Amino acid sequence: MALAKVKRHFQITIPQNLRDQFNLAEGDYVEIEKRESELVIRPVKMVHPDQEYFYSKEWQQGEAAADQDLKKGDTLGPFENLKEALNALKTAKT
Repeated sequence: MALAKVKRHFQITIPQNLRDQFNLAEGDYVEIEKRESELVIRPVKMVHPDQEYFYSKEWQQGEAAADQDLKKGDTLGPFENLKEALNALKTAKT
């Protein structure tokens, strides 16, 4: 268990090992909840609603698959024009 001291303006410092473990950086938000006689601090990642899709499990799986394709060189293009790109898409493996 880590020990933190309440300082001026009621601020506390989260120990480095916990900041690293929870990937906390300056400016991040935490949620503080009272549970019986305890305070529970939970990291909260703020995501704009227009970008929520990017953090979904399905989207991240697609991103990982795309990264693997790039590593293997399994890509199409670049293309000189739209017609060339469309022809490549029509004949591409799925």
